[in-house]
Amino acid sequence: MNMNQSQLKQTTTAQRQLAARSAGHSRGGINRLVSPGDIGQLIKPFVFLDLFQLGANGSSMGMHPHSGIATVTVVLDGAIAYTETTGSEGVLPTGGVEWMSAGGGVWHDGGAVPGQPVTGFQLWLALPEEDENGPAQSQYLAPQQVQSHGPARVIIGKHGGASSLIRPRAPINYLHVTLADGEHWTYTPPAGHDVAWVAVASGALQTAGTVVRREVAVFEEGEGAIEFVAQGRTEFVLGSASRHPHELVMGNYSVHTSAEALARGEKEIDRIGAQLRAANLL
Repeated sequence: MNMNQSQLKQTTTAQRQLAARSAGHSRGGINRLVSPGDIGQLIKPFVFLDLFQLGANGSSMGMHPHSGIATVTVVLDGAIAYTETTGSEGVLPTGGVEWMSAGGGVWHDGGAVPGQPVTGFQLWLALPEEDENGPAQSQYLAPQQVQSHGPARVIIGKHGGASSLIRPRAPINYLHVTLADGEHWTYTPPAGHDVAWVAVASGALQTAGTVVRREVAVFEEGEGAIEFVAQGRTEFVLGSASRHPHELVMGNYSVHTSAEALARGEKEIDRIGAQLRAANLL
């Protein structure tokens, strides 16, 4: 059936376009795609995103602090050894997921298991006021604990009939998606999710009239569905959420909603750091 010009125009205008895209900047094995001072302002509560590739020599990110955010790590290939001042430590394998809510302050370290290179995404989420200075807590999911709907693994939130065991206060979807060459996939955000973006690790995505490769792409604000077609086997992450309503008040490793909240977080970071130095752990 042929569409008249009015119907064609409605179909064309309904497609969500891109508002921004970036290939980020690389240093060592880390490609920083999003920072709080740039694209993070457009897609908050998603304020920071790294695509990392750490070598098989046991490369480590080093012990460092956070407050006011949650870190979410998705291991695409290899394994990460982790430790943190909440008392959690272990190894996160391919397909595993880390959620660490830094709250009012925490220190942690992570890196490749010696002899095994590792690739993955690490995301920062700005926490709501109720949680940004709360107690630090973490949750680690084995690959078999991550539910899927179609080609999408649900890291946070709900999609189709699948849901995540990680349940933050704010309404967020974070998906890890793998498409075969030529596969079509449509993502329909939940009501109220006006922020949406994708970051491609491998392959390429045809979407919004363009092709997105190893980069991050931000969609214009709205709640409309987003259509994708894979070019080659394509692996990517996708985030959608209701926009974080606060300004981003930033420290070196922290993001808060106010200067007062940041000062509280940095005070707790300093306290924990002093304990670590006294125990010769820094």
